Amino acid sequence: LRTYEGGTPGPTLRARPGDVLRLTLVNGLPPNRDPMPRDINHPHHFNTTNVHFHGLHVSPSGIADNVLRPMAPGQTYEIEIAIPADHPRGTYWYHPHNHGSADVQIASGMAGALIVAGDFDDVPEIAAARERVLVLNEVLFDYLGTIETYDTVWPEAVPRFLSVNGQREPIIRLRPGEVQRWRIVQAAHEDNLRLGLDGHDLHVIAYDGIQHSRIDRLESLVMAPGQRADVLVRAGTPGTYLLQALPNDQGYPSPTGPLARVEVAGEPLPMSLPARLPAGPLAPIGDDELTGSRQLTFTALEPEVPATATYQEFAFLIDGRRFDPNRVDQRISLGAVEEWTVINDHHDEHVFHIHTNPFQVTKINDEPLAEPVWRDTVIVPRDGSLTFRSRFLDFSGKTVLHCHMMNHEELGMMQLVAIGDAG
Repeated sequence: LRTYEGGTPGPTLRARPGDVLRLTLVNGLPPNRDPMPRDINHPHHFNTTNVHFHGLHVSPSGIADNVLRPMAPGQTYEIEIAIPADHPRGTYWYHPHNHGSADVQIASGMAGALIVAGDFDDVPEIAAARERVLVLNEVLFDYLGTIETYDTVWPEAVPRFLSVNGQREPIIRLRPGEVQRWRIVQAAHEDNLRLGLDGHDLHVIAYDGIQHSRIDRLESLVMAPGQRADVLVRAGTPGTYLLQALPNDQGYPSPTGPLARVEVAGEPLPMSLPARLPAGPLAPIGDDELTGSRQLTFTALEPEVPATATYQEFAFLIDGRRFDPNRVDQRISLGAVEEWTVINDHHDEHVFHIHTNPFQVTKINDEPLAEPVWRDTVIVPRDGSLTFRSRFLDFSGKTVLHCHMMNHEELGMMQLVAIGDAG
């Protein structure tokens, strides 16, 4: 298995708006044993890597958040991320993104949280809450405890177990009445998880690192790979409760099972939930701000009996084509403000993610949302659609959009995006 710093998850990185994050990546993995395949959309070179700073609104070029920059085994690379002074504060994460190896590396547990600090500092009830970072993953490996062939991670929804911070069913402790803030990172490589905590509601205060304008009180929360949620949990009566993945239909059954045991014990610690939240950091995008629109369609080619087939028999497409690193699929003018519709012409859900710029989801299946929500990763319903608006104001360069079910990305469901004068 492949890891950051010898463990999973990787270290939690913390920064503030205006900081410059400087990292040295030493790729200590062994040389690749396989030749470059003729088909770039077949997994390959599992020991070549790079790093994506998922959700950050930063440059995608040079030595910044450049996922088109391969990092070979045995080599050392400098990374420099300049975080804008007005960057939204919240929960982000980092993970590998080299096309061909990203799925295997994320399945190994190569992921870590990145916190842009300072969100909700002015809300006393949240500032007083103990903070926990919970990185969720699907654990897969072969009979030798390794991932050296792609067949180990290919079947969907069949992890050996689910983990939190690299552990199987860790214990999370609270006192009766205590409020804790959980920064949850859904770092699974391909499947959605419906989270629920026995006997407790989940009070969501932020999605994908962007402060929400109200508290969403939920019995369960569906999180797709790549998504984050900041959740307040107020402990009930003493006892042991399960945080678990509940049954969920994403076109096929999502994984289920225990994630962690929550033990409520000790002297009561009465704490309050906030009555309201301040306005979010991003202004809504009105009709008069739009400069253009576009449409994408997600589809798949599958063999007659998918359950008996190998991964080489599948292809995942955007607008009828698989990823080509030498072809720009979307050209966007710097300064554009656009409305996009993503159509999912497939019987399974897909997970849309675009790098560099967050977006405001306004419609699902062409039905307007009562309150549009800012995201950087979102589920596209099966045989359905979503509509969002986004600003492309600050950074030019080449980047990508893709399905964040990373097996779909590896098998072609990705596009190259050029913003401004790039390429």
